[in-house]
Amino acid sequence: MGNSLNGVKVAILVANGFEQVELEKPREALEKAGAKTFVISPEKEQVQGWNHFDKADMFPVDINLKEAQSEDFDALLLPGGVINPDQLRQSEEAIDFVKKFNQAGKPMAAICHGPWLLINAEAVKGKKVTSYSSIKIDLINAGANWIDEPVVCDQQLITSRKPDDIPKFNEAMIQLFGTKKS
Repeated sequence: MGNSLNGVKVAILVANGFEQVELEKPREALEKAGAKTFVISPEKEQVQGWNHFDKADMFPVDINLKEAQSEDFDALLLPGGVINPDQLRQSEEAIDFVKKFNQAGKPMAAICHGPWLLINAEAVKGKKVTSYSSIKIDLINAGANWIDEPVVCDQQLITSRKPDDIPKFNEAMIQLFGTKKS
């Protein structure tokens, strides 16, 4: 991968309850490829990760969501977990933040339950996507073409199903984010 993402700024949008590995492993891959990553959250100082049903580590918040501007970033990563995207899809600030990425045609990557937020941001209609199987019907009802594959890429959107798919997700995400340097 080298430094294919030098100069690329990636926003990682999370609320309390994100699946920790879905933030840590993609972030590590992005930074190894040269990207600068920023944890953005409605929380002010720290945000709580989870390992499935158990609380895990706390992570520092780089930028509070109220202060974050989508135009300051080249790409967006949406980790999953059940609690995290369910909270974010109820936040007008989070929905607006994602809508602006989508409207600008900036690359977005979402894994597991992360696409729930994409539904509320009206970013999946007519798109091929995948996700954790429990939100398949939600995505179909929002107009997406749901496919059961480890990684699905449709234009500027990459989606993935679960933590087991992270290696393929990271590879596809880095490839897409590298082609969209601003």
